[in-house]
Amino acid sequence: MELNISPATIGMRPKVDLPNPDFLEHLKENGIRKLVSDYYDLLIKSEIKHLFPPSKEALEVAKLKSSDFFIQICGGRPYFNENQGSPMLAKRHAPFKITANGRLEWLRCYQELLPQLNIPEELVISYWNYLNIFSMWMINSEDKS
Repeated sequence: MELNISPATIGMRPKVDLPNPDFLEHLKENGIRKLVSDYYDLLIKSEIKHLFPPSKEALEVAKLKSSDFFIQICGGRPYFNENQGSPMLAKRHAPFKITANGRLEWLRCYQELLPQLNIPEELVISYWNYLNIFSMWMINSEDKS
């Protein structure tokens, strides 16, 4: 399975297609919550760990918010909107310095986990394609030379 990362720089805002809702249908809410939890567990060991909450309690809150978001964008209940309001993710991430290299590390963690899912490959690719493009919107800082 090829999960290729598209090049990106600050200011890129390409059209983002939502993942196929069958991704949620196959994984169910609990499966998405597990994927997000496992993903954050990788992130806090990565070179961008400084962008994530240091305490276990705060990390659990971040996992919940993130999984709420991904359930919602995969066609599930709008937990994120109900609990946090409209996503406006670029604005919510503005306080954090997210670089193109940070984006690569963020995506690499998903590259590690997604092939392990026991669902049809086309659904994994649909979710990946969303992440690949969506993550471009989060870049808000230049990489240091």
